[in-house]
Parts: sequence; C-alpha cells; structure tokens
Amino acid sequence: MARYKVDITGINTNELETLNRIDTDKLFERYHNGDVKAKEELINGNLRLVLSTLQRFNNTKFNMDDLFQVGVIGLIKAIENFDSSLGLRLSTYAVPLILGEVKRYIRDNTEVRVSRSIKDLAYKIIRFQDNYLSENGCSPTNKIISEAFNIPEYEIAYALDSLKDPMSIFEPIYNDGGDTIYLSDQIADTKDLQSDKDMLISLRKALQKIKEREKEILISRFIIGKTQMEIAEKMGISQAQVSRIEKSAIENVRKLIK
Repeated sequence: MARYKVDITGINTNELETLNRIDTDKLFERYHNGDVKAKEELINGNLRLVLSTLQRFNNTKFNMDDLFQVGVIGLIKAIENFDSSLGLRLSTYAVPLILGEVKRYIRDNTEVRVSRSIKDLAYKIIRFQDNYLSENGCSPTNKIISEAFNIPEYEIAYALDSLKDPMSIFEPIYNDGGDTIYLSDQIADTKDLQSDKDMLISLRKALQKIKEREKEILISRFIIGKTQMEIAEKMGISQAQVSRIEKSAIENVRKLIK
C-alpha cells in the first residue's frame, strides 16, 4: 500500500469520479426536491473525500475496507443534513462527520490496554494463592498476600481485575420479558446533577413558548433523530424551509433559557 493511497477491496480508486461545485449544487437541488437518485450520485461523487480522509489511518491495525464503510456512513449523514443555502462546500461540512464516525468506530473497537507488569503481578498472586491453598488447606487473606508481595491490599484486586475481559456498557444485565436493562442504565454521572435538572426544566418551559411547528421540528430532529429531509416529507415543505425553521427555533430557545 502506497504511503498516500488507500486501497479498498473491489474498488478501483483511480476511476472514482469527483463532482465539481456546480454539479454538486445541482444534485442537491434535485435531492431536496425529492430525487432519491441524486442522493446516490452525491454519495458516489464524493467517495474520494472519504478516501482522502482515511489516509491518516493507513498505519493503524484496522482494516481499511471496514474504515471505508464507516466513513461512507459519515458521508451519507453529511449529505442528508447539509444545507447548501449556507454557501459552504460539502467537503468542509462532511470531513468532520466522516472523521467522527471513523474515530468512534476505532474507539469502540479498541481494547483497554493494561500494563504488562500489572498482569505479571496478577499471575504471581494466582500462583501464590494456589500454593498457599495446597499447603494450608485454605485460601490466603488479602493481608497475607499483601505482606508476601509487599504491596497495598487495594493493588491485589486491581491486579486480578486486569485479567478480566472488559464489559461493554451496552451489556444486558437484566430482562424479565419486558424492557432490557443495560449496564449503561445503571451508570449515573452525578456531577452537576442539579445544574442539569435546572437546564432541563428551562428547556421544557422554552419548548412550551415557541411556535408549534418549531417545537415539532426540534423534537423530531434532536429527540426522535429524524433528518431534515424526513421531516420535510412529513410536513409537506422543502428541506430548506425545515432548516430555516430549525435555526429560528434554536435561536428562540436560546433566548428563552438565558
């Protein structure tokens, strides 16, 4: 693999087309008017943008085919939410989203690294426990282990925990036939909890004071997670109108919670 080239299985990267600014604007106009094929052309015409973004990950342990697929997801999100009326280039908006998707994938698929010396200590403790049990007929207490290795007692548990596989925060821990409870549901961040409650109350009050259409769009976008195009189709208006109403709604909410 060349230093500044990303090789993707099944794709001749030299033959990928690149859209110019005029063609891009025309395709977005078609897309915002409901032309689904225009979206596909926008994606295919910007795959080089994904490849150029992936260059910085060439020397990582991750499969570039996988990273390319993840990067394309970021590109699709950028196209779905891009507001061409702002005068920005698509690449300016898309690169951070592509990078974000790739970095999130890498973070979620990277194991927690534990110092080798800690693991070595854990193996020594286990051998000591086995020998002590064989000689004395009972397991050693933490105090006995700490004296044998001249370490604080808390380091015993820390060392032994290093041999355990990390658990995902999305690991299901309970299900009684209804909603599944995940580990993440049991993890609470109590920092600035009162401040968060005050902000939530202020947001709720603000949502009650803005126009109904503004409220509907904010809830659809930031709570339900719909794209501007999806909202536009449901409300029977253009994506550009949704974008303008969304910006106005956010500004109105900001004013109300100050």
